[in-house]
Amino acid sequence: MSLAPRISAYLRKLSKLTPEGKLEVARQLRRNSNRRAKERKLYGYFPDDGPLRRELYPRHMEFFAAGGHHERLPSCPPDCDGTPHRERLMLAANRVGKTESVGAYEVALHATGRYPDWWPGFRFRQPVGIWAAGKKNETTRDVVQNKLFGAVTVRNRMKTVEGTGLVPAEDIGAVTWKRGVQDLADTVRVKHRSGGWSTIGLKSYEQGRGAFEGTEKDLVWFDEEPPDDVYVEALVRTMTTRGHVLLTFTPLEGMSKVVLMFLPGGSLPPRDEDVAGNVLKAVGYFR
Repeated sequence: MSLAPRISAYLRKLSKLTPEGKLEVARQLRRNSNRRAKERKLYGYFPDDGPLRRELYPRHMEFFAAGGHHERLPSCPPDCDGTPHRERLMLAANRVGKTESVGAYEVALHATGRYPDWWPGFRFRQPVGIWAAGKKNETTRDVVQNKLFGAVTVRNRMKTVEGTGLVPAEDIGAVTWKRGVQDLADTVRVKHRSGGWSTIGLKSYEQGRGAFEGTEKDLVWFDEEPPDDVYVEALVRTMTTRGHVLLTFTPLEGMSKVVLMFLPGGSLPPRDEDVAGNVLKAVGYFR
């Protein structure tokens, strides 16, 4: 049956409903619309206009652009020739959105291939292998996993994720779970628009350097500062694929080895005197 006859049949059924029945249908449609919006969160970020328009986020745009071929950017190193920076660090204060609107957002785009038309950064044309890592198993679950996939739920008697994070629910496939850590996913399959499946593996620094050995990856995202041996091991995983490594953190460890890899001259960026609390500015550093 084509669409027009189906609509006509549906309207005839609606016309026969009582006022209370019509009201219940309207409520159900609203609930479905709200659920659908939560499951497609990715598409609402960085719009062309409005109070959240992307021109208000120049640091984010610069960070994204640095991953692809680009004109010289303010945060580029002196020897930058416009080729993609495979290592990118967003150094910023707490609670400014670096985890969700930088790290998780870019990971979701690469995993799904659902790049917006305005996207200035690198684009993977095929399914990718990704690691997303946090400091501890619990923080990886509560922050990284939640930002990407939403809360853990049970559907058809199977434990899965709600799909209310940055990865659209329609693109989430099979989920495997880690042993010994309640509700922490091990790997999540994500449908890529080119066909096939990307994989996102969840890891934590407390697993040690050895957990980051052994397999090549296209993309690694560190949310919170990793130990230097873990970071270097992750770089090795991306060498043969010419993959990318993203870091989003506040420099709570001070001038650590990882921070010093990115900071020109070994100095932190200035603090923003125009923001209450004189917080650290959000600054991207690229290698």
